[in-house]
Amino acid sequence: MAEHDLIDAPDAGVQAVSNRGGNAAPVVIGARKLTIEDVVAIAQHRAPVALNTDPEWRARIQRGADFLRRHLAAGATVYGVNTGYGDACVVDVPMELVEALPLQLTRYHGCGMGRYLDDGETLAVIAARLNSLAYGFSGVRPVLLERLADLVNHRVLPRIPAEGSVGASGDLTPLSYVAAALAGEREVMFEGRLRDVREVWSELGHTPLTLAPKEGLALMNGTAVMTGLACLAFARADHLTRLAARLTALCTVALDGRAAHFDATLFEVKPHAGQAEAAAWIRADLEGRDDTPGHRLQDRYSIRCAPHVIGVGRDALSWVRRDIENELNSANDNPLIDPDNERVLHGGNFYGGHIAFAMDSLKVAVANLADLMDRQLALLVDVNFNNGLPRNLSGAAPARAAINHGFKAVQISSSAWTAEALKNTMPASVFSRSTEAHNQDKVSMGTIAARDCLRVLELTEQVAAAHTLATVQAAQLRLRIDSATPVPAPLQTFVENVGAQSPFVDEDRALESDLRALTARIAACELLHDYRGGSEA
Repeated sequence: MAEHDLIDAPDAGVQAVSNRGGNAAPVVIGARKLTIEDVVAIAQHRAPVALNTDPEWRARIQRGADFLRRHLAAGATVYGVNTGYGDACVVDVPMELVEALPLQLTRYHGCGMGRYLDDGETLAVIAARLNSLAYGFSGVRPVLLERLADLVNHRVLPRIPAEGSVGASGDLTPLSYVAAALAGEREVMFEGRLRDVREVWSELGHTPLTLAPKEGLALMNGTAVMTGLACLAFARADHLTRLAARLTALCTVALDGRAAHFDATLFEVKPHAGQAEAAAWIRADLEGRDDTPGHRLQDRYSIRCAPHVIGVGRDALSWVRRDIENELNSANDNPLIDPDNERVLHGGNFYGGHIAFAMDSLKVAVANLADLMDRQLALLVDVNFNNGLPRNLSGAAPARAAINHGFKAVQISSSAWTAEALKNTMPASVFSRSTEAHNQDKVSMGTIAARDCLRVLELTEQVAAAHTLATVQAAQLRLRIDSATPVPAPLQTFVENVGAQSPFVDEDRALESDLRALTARIAACELLHDYRGGSEA
């Protein structure tokens, strides 16, 4: 069976694994395609992984490693196996040093800096690397895949510095921390503590791996860091688009605006699919609301044009998913080992250009959501534009109104977060730098783009949390002004959901803890349980 057949084959079986995260069904790795949702489930500790038990798939993995051994024994030269790395590919490595070469690669790349990836990010990275190597074109042994699965299932998490990759030749430096952990070097997080990885392997009944020829390179010379982070970014951006639609609907109620702006015909005659989808969500949330004009015949752009802003993000997510999942389900190291035709293919599949462009594009779409929500929040707090709501959405009694300032400072902070998100939309992919003696003279910067996207998401989620609290407050104030104001059921449920965590602000209070708790729910994609259908958790 050829690899292109294997990758689409149904699951042939599941290898038993330790499930430290609960009783969820494992995500099967090998001979099948992974989705973004699979990676997110692994990253959120909702699912372990299991290697496919299909004997044909496992035999094919072993054939790749066996062919490479025979090829070397026959005197062939293979880059990074019996040559130096990068520009040193012209340096022959004596056979007596070939076995030592993989560990040397992990050691000299141990120079990462910056923050360490968090647990979820680390798990996503390992899942992405494991799936790529399980494609069967990397010449690694089955035991290497088993140990990568152990990292996930036992939560043995290498400490991976976020900075130091230019995105080609793959994510060499950050992935060296994964390779080193398998080989028994460096520290890992295990059961909430920083531990020496050799001690952890001993507790789990394993000895560290002696990396076989090419296995260090196979682990490190790929796009797993940028791809794992991109999977997480996709899920968070997806959730934010749905939340922005929900908040637009609630803003329409709070501002006594018009549901007619979201009429289906408007979006049939400008047929961008994402725009129509966003409008349909808003329309569903406003079902039953009277379309008669309120204070204005037309609401301001941040309300009326919200589907057009959100829709750009929705449409971008469609092709972003395609590119992320193509990368996730690819063999992206170098050289590739073809076990069926017994060939060694020297190429450049480690280049992360598609992820770089996807993340550069997604962060622009997400920052536009921040800007949209910030502008809606600005309308809500301003007595010149909020159609009769109290100044700054203060809920204070009249006798205390003079000293209460409601959401004034929240709006200022939201504006600051928005400005920073917008500033971070500078594309990383255009900043290629020639490195490594001009061998890596055109690089993708994909990992920097993915990290930038996550930062823009973090800031936008803070804006969304501020906007959520303010919009819920505004809707409650509108009901105080006119108790007959229709609040459709989905929006009422949303108001109650948020209010259970952050009560109505009558007297001024510090809202930092409310904002942090709500931001965490948004980042975990938990504020809207089913953000496509709209039902709340």
